[in-house]
Amino acid sequence: MKHGFIKVAAATPEIAVNNTKKNCENIINQISNAATNGAKVIVFPELSISGYTVGDLLFQSSLWERSKVALCEILKKTKKLDILFAVGIAVPHFDKLYNAAAVCKGGKVLGFVTKSHLPNFGEYNETRYFQTLGKTVEVSFDGYSVPMGEKLIFCCENMKNLRISCEICEDMWVTNPPSMSHAQNGATVILNLSACNETPNKQIARKMTVASNSSRGLCAYVYADAGDGESTTDLVYAGNNMIYQLGCCIKEAPLFENGIIYGILDLEKIGQARKMRTTFVPELSEEYTRVYFDLEISETSLEKISSTPFVPGEKARLFEHCDRVFKMQCAGLKKRIRHIGLKTVTIGVSGGLDSTLALLVATKTFDSLGLDRKGIIAVSMPCFGTTGRTYENSKKMADALGVTFREVSIGKSVEQHLIDIGASKDDHDVTYENAQARERTQVLMDIANKTGGIVIGTGDLSELALGFATYNGDHMSMYGVNASVPKTLMREIVRFLADDFGGEIKNILIDVVETPISPELLPPDDMGETSQKTEDIIGPYEIHDFILYHFIKSGFERSKILRMAKCAFDGMYDEKLIEKCLDTFYKRFFANQFKRSAVPDGPKAGSISLSPRGSWIMPSDAIFEE
Repeated sequence: MKHGFIKVAAATPEIAVNNTKKNCENIINQISNAATNGAKVIVFPELSISGYTVGDLLFQSSLWERSKVALCEILKKTKKLDILFAVGIAVPHFDKLYNAAAVCKGGKVLGFVTKSHLPNFGEYNETRYFQTLGKTVEVSFDGYSVPMGEKLIFCCENMKNLRISCEICEDMWVTNPPSMSHAQNGATVILNLSACNETPNKQIARKMTVASNSSRGLCAYVYADAGDGESTTDLVYAGNNMIYQLGCCIKEAPLFENGIIYGILDLEKIGQARKMRTTFVPELSEEYTRVYFDLEISETSLEKISSTPFVPGEKARLFEHCDRVFKMQCAGLKKRIRHIGLKTVTIGVSGGLDSTLALLVATKTFDSLGLDRKGIIAVSMPCFGTTGRTYENSKKMADALGVTFREVSIGKSVEQHLIDIGASKDDHDVTYENAQARERTQVLMDIANKTGGIVIGTGDLSELALGFATYNGDHMSMYGVNASVPKTLMREIVRFLADDFGGEIKNILIDVVETPISPELLPPDDMGETSQKTEDIIGPYEIHDFILYHFIKSGFERSKILRMAKCAFDGMYDEKLIEKCLDTFYKRFFANQFKRSAVPDGPKAGSISLSPRGSWIMPSDAIFEE
């Protein structure tokens, strides 16, 4: 539970309709198994103690008595387990029945949450049996008083971000679901006890609804569905259990398989999302009753965390994501070209990832505007560190794309500049490196002036975060199309475009992706290969992009990001390297805000932007303090 992590579960027990004793045994077994597996919260389906499909047996007074005995037995057998559970039960009150969730912990019922919306259409006829309860009342259960109503929130006293509320099946589907009010009144985890029958297309609608509610409510949503064992007289139930957080699926059960699914929630992430979303307005209504409970504080064992949060894991989603980001980059540049009325643009091409993607963006944009690709001026500016591999790739790519290729060797200009300022060509210091970067920018700007165009920037999000750019060198342009694209995603976009462009270009793009990332500002080695590999200097971009995502997107503290990174990169990178990358990231991020404060315009095509015009506002002299 450290850092806001907590393990939760959704369970579908084997139901024996109207056999409360058998159902009781199965529920106890699943609670015990969940507790053994480290879960702190578990939810069961609607009316799971009796079975949802008991029909008019609900009118039998013995059913409540048997259900009460079963619930008492569940409480007795789970009293010593450190787990909160919600189980479905029909509760009588003043000669009426209520479809409720019994929320329990430590051998007691903490509260009965009643269903707000009773379906009475198609195969559902719940108003035949149940009533709604508009206000919270006190009911007696097993000798003590228990709150019962629609508006209960169960708050963990020693884990402040854990605030649980419930809705039951149909409640989720209505225009204004109770979960939205629960969330606005502080609930961070919504439990849904459901008995949703299966139809061929219902699973899709169900997933969309759970995802939407967890996204709109900025909460976690744990959904437990009735399954095998419910009556199939007219309907079939498939046990489609789901765990979502902030609109993202953490776990989903396969259909027609009873059992338990587990998921790790990040309650701190939910809290941070609510802080950042100014349109999420708390209500704190006096109509809500808050019930308090405790959980033992323990460290939740993390499951596998994605090591590439900017890159979708599924191949179909990855292709769709790459295509969308690329089209957004093109749309941004298209608007800028059309606004100025340009016929030409200038791009510095090095044969590396960044300039390659920028060139591809320009090419597609010119095509969409009906402009001649010859108006794209791709400028190669070889100098001291340029290798044959990158030079040839940039030239072949320009030729294959049909753009104008120009070569301007800057070696003599840089040498003269070093002499003019009293620097030595043999001293390969930061001046030696930056002189080349600034000379290239000057060449590009002047060519753009001469041809009536603008310079397209090639720098990416990862470099902006780390300040790995020369101020007023490659840091500067008239429009930066890669400004919100991190290195890890850039590799995937170029791979995707290799297949999209095809032909001769495909092999060139694949080789670009496989070329070590380098600014090529130091002389090549004896084999003619680059001697300056960026990731050897600052560490793998994979780790830096991971840190960047969780630092900016969720505002996590260093110790939490370190813990997550160790889990994500387990077996890939050793812990010392991860810790070194963290130190490097924070040092460089805070030291280089002045560069980000002066970056040119560029489209927010990814999930994060560091634009100083609203996306990331920070003083240039802010100090990092853990």
